[in-house]
Amino acid sequence: MAGKLSSALSSFTDDQQTWTWTVFRVLTAAMYITHGYTKLFGENPQPPTGGMSTLRIADLVSYPVPFDINLLFIAGLIEVVGGGLIVLGLFTRFTALICALNMLMAYLIAHIAWFPTLNRGELAAMYFVAFLVIFAYGAGPVSLDTWRDMQREKKQQKKMEKLMG
Repeated sequence: MAGKLSSALSSFTDDQQTWTWTVFRVLTAAMYITHGYTKLFGENPQPPTGGMSTLRIADLVSYPVPFDINLLFIAGLIEVVGGGLIVLGLFTRFTALICALNMLMAYLIAHIAWFPTLNRGELAAMYFVAFLVIFAYGAGPVSLDTWRDMQREKKQQKKMEKLMG
């Protein structure tokens, strides 16, 4: 009985992977954009310079950022631009890696704790993991990355046909 149920579920889920992966990628990135949007265009928009211009990780690291660049402004840019690229599925692996590093830094700077719910770090941790998964698996079949790959293959195929024919 359990074997038949497992087999039926496996068959069903195999058929659903394309659209569920696309929904996961797009919704994760779209929600991520909202965090950057509030940093850049919300009630208290972050200026490009000033503000949080020193990198502080707990009591271990304190590093002044060159040119007095506001780290919250940079984080907002990464969230808006990176989220947009991931929604489109363009340069997805590279962008997901940058977004994951952004969330790691957010966790280390603002939410460092052994138990993330003590200081509201669970969202940064979840985004970190989600972007690591997107980095590992790529954009999926419904993306501009896949479209670009298909166009590149068509060009290669035409070149080969030209050489052979």
